[in-house]
Amino acid sequence: MAERNRPGDAGDPADDEVFDDAVAEDVADDEDADGEPVGRGGTAVRERTKDAEAPKAKKAARRSGFFGRIGGFFREVVSELRKVIWPTRKELLTYTTIVIAFVTIMTAIVAVLDYGFGKGILWAFGG
Repeated sequence: MAERNRPGDAGDPADDEVFDDAVAEDVADDEDADGEPVGRGGTAVRERTKDAEAPKAKKAARRSGFFGRIGGFFREVVSELRKVIWPTRKELLTYTTIVIAFVTIMTAIVAVLDYGFGKGILWAFGG
């Protein structure tokens, strides 16, 4: 019995036309008035200018020594810690309770399986 081509099968020219039209419409919807793509993820790329490179040269000169690099490291650590969203006391207690409950349940499951397999092996080998 001969197979029928279903939509989406390779080799169906009608599907290729429909796909091409859908892609063209999709691309048209994702452009603003200037033809620039909008609404899509991707890598953000910014052109470098001489002004953007000047502060980097100044920072490099300031952190040239061993202690300067250590100080820079700690400044970066502090700036990253300021970005952290710390949990409230209530959230912390909730998360801690959930973790302890989960670990207790998993420990019980492993203990039951260990006991069962141990008894099974002893039974199978005549212990």
